[in-house]
Amino acid sequence: MAATTTAGKHRIPKVAKVKNKAPAEVQITAEQLLREAKERELELLAPPPEQKITDGEEFSDYTLRKRKTFEDNIRRNRTVISNWIKYAQWEERLQEIQRARSIYERALDVDCRNITLWLKYAEMEMKNRQVNHARNIWDRAITTLPRVSQFWHKYTYMEEMLGNVAGGRQLFERWMQWQPEEQAWHSYIKFELRYKEVDRARGIYQRFVLVHPEVKNWIKYAVFEEKHGYLAQAREVYERAVDFFGEEHMDENLYVAFAKFEENQKELERARVIYQYALNRISKHAAQKLLQNYTVFEKKFGERRGIEDIIVSRRRFQYEEEVKANPHNYDAWFDYLRLVQGHAEGPDTVREVYERAIANVPPIREKKHWKRYIYLWIAYALYEELEAKDPDRTRQVYQACLKLIPHQKFTFAKIWLLYAQFEIRQKNLPSARRALGTSIGRCPKSKLFQGYIELELQLREFDRCRTLYEKFLEFAPDNCTTWIKFAELETVLGDAERARAIYELAIGQPRLDMPEVLWKCYLDFETEQKEFEKTRLLYRRLLQRTQHVKVWISFAQFELSAGNEERFSRCRQIYEEANRKMRNSEEKKERLMLLESWRNFEDEFGTESQKERVDKLMPEKVKKRRKVQAEDGSDAGWEECYHYIFPEDAANQPNLKLLAMAKLWKRQQQEESASEQPPQEDIDAMES
Repeated sequence: MAATTTAGKHRIPKVAKVKNKAPAEVQITAEQLLREAKERELELLAPPPEQKITDGEEFSDYTLRKRKTFEDNIRRNRTVISNWIKYAQWEERLQEIQRARSIYERALDVDCRNITLWLKYAEMEMKNRQVNHARNIWDRAITTLPRVSQFWHKYTYMEEMLGNVAGGRQLFERWMQWQPEEQAWHSYIKFELRYKEVDRARGIYQRFVLVHPEVKNWIKYAVFEEKHGYLAQAREVYERAVDFFGEEHMDENLYVAFAKFEENQKELERARVIYQYALNRISKHAAQKLLQNYTVFEKKFGERRGIEDIIVSRRRFQYEEEVKANPHNYDAWFDYLRLVQGHAEGPDTVREVYERAIANVPPIREKKHWKRYIYLWIAYALYEELEAKDPDRTRQVYQACLKLIPHQKFTFAKIWLLYAQFEIRQKNLPSARRALGTSIGRCPKSKLFQGYIELELQLREFDRCRTLYEKFLEFAPDNCTTWIKFAELETVLGDAERARAIYELAIGQPRLDMPEVLWKCYLDFETEQKEFEKTRLLYRRLLQRTQHVKVWISFAQFELSAGNEERFSRCRQIYEEANRKMRNSEEKKERLMLLESWRNFEDEFGTESQKERVDKLMPEKVKKRRKVQAEDGSDAGWEECYHYIFPEDAANQPNLKLLAMAKLWKRQQQEESASEQPPQEDIDAMES
């Protein structure tokens, strides 16, 4: 009963069950809770209350307690130097210097190589004006750690602040025996210069450049002499540096500084000699800065010729680097050749560059890789012919190029033609013909035939031209241009029968590249010869092969231009025949083109009835919509298009008749509704 009563008094409240156990839309992480608490400063603790010491006994208790805390920290981990330093600094603030000194000594027994510990110890002594103690600490520090520059710097600075210049110099000398880094030497030199000891500084420089033999240090030495007015000694320093480094370890910066020194002293010839001496002994790749400064120097003090030489030298170096990086970069070779030719270099120099360029034969035997390379040979041959005036070497260049080209895979017609034209300029016609004949025999090409034929035409060798045309047509019987040129040649020579025979042979070929052009030329030829019957027969033969609308229109225009009395009727008959032939054609636009041409003819030469007849044949233009498909086959929407309905087709198709009747009925309905509507005046009167 008692248990029941107790349970009733301390009954646990009921907790409502969570009906929706799904995760919340916005999840809150522990990191976010901590960040919000930090932002709202929910966990900031109040600072501890300040304790004020009022009597000596309380102070003794405080110091005893603090010392015990520091000693406990040190006892737990002796190697944590920060605990020692805090302990010593606390004692120092209490003016317990002896205790602080004892703590530092105990810490040095633990870790005597800790730099911070030595620095704090020495700074404490200096701060409390214990100079001898500080000297003792610095001596121990530089003896224990002689490679720590910070000890030496602070020690010498302390002596200098105390006015002990001799002591500071003695310290620097002790430091220099360890051959420290460059900054230590510069500090020593600045120390001497602060007290106007230029000779001592010079001696330090002389030792310094031997311990650290670098070009920049020699330059600093020379600048030091120049700054203090010792120009002869500065020049001597530069000369000693040049001898010291020699040709194996030459550096452009040394020569640039030397030349600028001479330039500042107005010794322009000396500066120019220095630049030229360095450029002749340093590789171009390692002399960019030197070359740039030399260019600026010549622009300021040199003549035009000298400036041009410098610019050319720089550009030659640039092109040399490009062709060295990629020997098959033929554009770089062209730029290089233009440079050496434009600067009036000697023929031997130009030929040497050309020989180097053409030696880089493309590694792949494909014509696209040879197209740029072959122009090197062409430029070489033209240089020998036009600039060097050496026809024998020109001939050798052409022959060497023709031997190099793999004619079994591909050839270059321009090389053969240029060689032949060169031989003609040398009045050596048999060699030119021999070269072109060899080219046609080894690697026939259309350009070679055309070039050879053009040459013989200029020489008026028509029999040779006929022979070449025959060979050309044996090589390429489908080339309509060749047939046309051959026939035109015979026409010019006045042999119409031969020209007609050539045209007949041409249109009889099974395969032609441009048959429409060939037929047109044949028709024009017969028209020019006034052979109208032959022209009509030729049109009929052409219409047996194709029923193209342009052929019919051309046929009709020919009849119109025939010049006889029946030309209008013949032309009209051609149009009517063409319209009948094309009635069943699916190409509605071509049929429309024919009717438009016919209507233009009737407008100019026909009667009213004839015009009306053609107008009745004109189609009706109907706008429609059709689906458009994309490249992947999907629907791309709809587009508008136009269809043509010809009256002749509508008479034969019932659906078109029905459509026409529907349109007529709709028009009549609109007219009746318009007639039944009262006039606008009556409507206005009724409204008013």
